[in-house]
Amino acid sequence: MGVSIVGAGMTPVREHWSSGLDELAVEAGAMALRDAGLAQVDALYIGNGYGGAFNRQAQLGSLLAARLGMEQLEAYTCEAGDASGGVALRTGYLAVAAGDLRSVMVIGVEKATDIVGAARTTARSISLHADSESINGATLTALAGLLMRRYMGQYEVNLSQFEGFSVNAHQNGSRNEFAMLRNQLRPGSFLQAPMIADPVSLFDGAPDGDGAAAVVLADSELAADLAPSPVSIIGSAVATDSLALQDRADPLDLRAVRRSAAKSLEQAGLAISDLSALELHDAYTVLTALSLEAMGYSDPGKGWQWARREGARIAPKGELPLSTFGGLKSRGNPGGATGVYQAVEAARQLRGQAGENQVESARNILIQNIGGLGATVATHILSVPAA
Repeated sequence: MGVSIVGAGMTPVREHWSSGLDELAVEAGAMALRDAGLAQVDALYIGNGYGGAFNRQAQLGSLLAARLGMEQLEAYTCEAGDASGGVALRTGYLAVAAGDLRSVMVIGVEKATDIVGAARTTARSISLHADSESINGATLTALAGLLMRRYMGQYEVNLSQFEGFSVNAHQNGSRNEFAMLRNQLRPGSFLQAPMIADPVSLFDGAPDGDGAAAVVLADSELAADLAPSPVSIIGSAVATDSLALQDRADPLDLRAVRRSAAKSLEQAGLAISDLSALELHDAYTVLTALSLEAMGYSDPGKGWQWARREGARIAPKGELPLSTFGGLKSRGNPGGATGVYQAVEAARQLRGQAGENQVESARNILIQNIGGLGATVATHILSVPAA
């Protein structure tokens, strides 16, 4: 059974001090329902990574189904750290593809600003290995710094050579009204930014933000009646790797990225050369470089080369458009909602609704959502027929 996106909606990624977790989710869900022209769906799947730690709130399925006026619905939360949204999208896809349900809603939501400072850092660390990483004070950013330091040493790469990834993200995000950081980065500023976990700086890591995004999925027969040009999901896969970096044979080899991308491409019947754009999980620039290498765009140690010339190669009109709405770096990182934001953004590209960031003749877009530092990876390929 074919699966298509027939409705989409999202809130801006911000510090939403006056909105609760449920209010953000309901706002995005209502937008997606209106876009699909539906009042009801058969099930609700929620991507949320840190509701228990940030907001002391679980059982989001029951909470949000009732708030959306769809009580007694099949509804539950999917959790995989920052990959929660991508895993929820995979769950919704499988439910429709199996023919069990005709329409489902997937909502990704996160409300990080209910706690601040060290408390938030500690809460986020629940997605690391408790007995060997977080218990010793490790954080996601600290481990990303270790990865980046190893990459730079092993491949003799300078920090400045990652700059184009952030420059491109901010250039695209400056034209995205939903983005959290809409400032552009001046060339050379990357090296001057304050360090968070050396060599990861303020201009390297993505900021935490509040937000919610939602999509309505429907089987191909229903989708044809609901939308003039549905966006099809033609590839979907999730893969995992060791949670702790120390348990991996090579921490610079993102095996789950490679496996999930290969499975989704095989399912779609595509090669990487057939992709019009990528929305990768650029929480840190080193993750972008490593993901491009794992998917086969570059040899090991060469992924940073896509950032050359201030990111010209990965701009919307470049060779490989990347982070076309700003990615996590500029749009902001709403934790477990990220994977659903990627789906909404890719759908907007394929519908021709990307404004100044529009990729010409976009047809196939790969979106990839990562939990931890490659522990869980959800990859989807969205597509529209050739014009």
